[in-house]
Amino acid sequence: MPGLLRGVARTAVVAGTASAVSGRVQRRQQGRWAEQDAYAAQQQAAAYARPPAAPPPSSPGPLPAATPAPTPTDSTLIHLRELADMRAQGILTDAEFEAQKDRILNG
Repeated sequence: MPGLLRGVARTAVVAGTASAVSGRVQRRQQGRWAEQDAYAAQQQAAAYARPPAAPPPSSPGPLPAATPAPTPTDSTLIHLRELADMRAQGILTDAEFEAQKDRILNG
């Protein structure tokens, strides 16, 4: 009977070790595959984020007669809204508002 018990115990240890090693290998492979998938997704996103290449310039054409006025940036718009709010609250007079607006828009 002790020989049978020893054989069963040995089989259980071998099977448990094999199962643990197999699980560890499987987790490691899944981690590698996840890294590869993340890298591939990152490369694909970078490829789509690149702007298209501009065509080479042909002969220089005539210059435009007038260049359009620069559009205000987000920070400029925020400052103008803050000024408008201060004028609406009575903190600034109309003349002060116009002076500050001109300073912001004209540099």
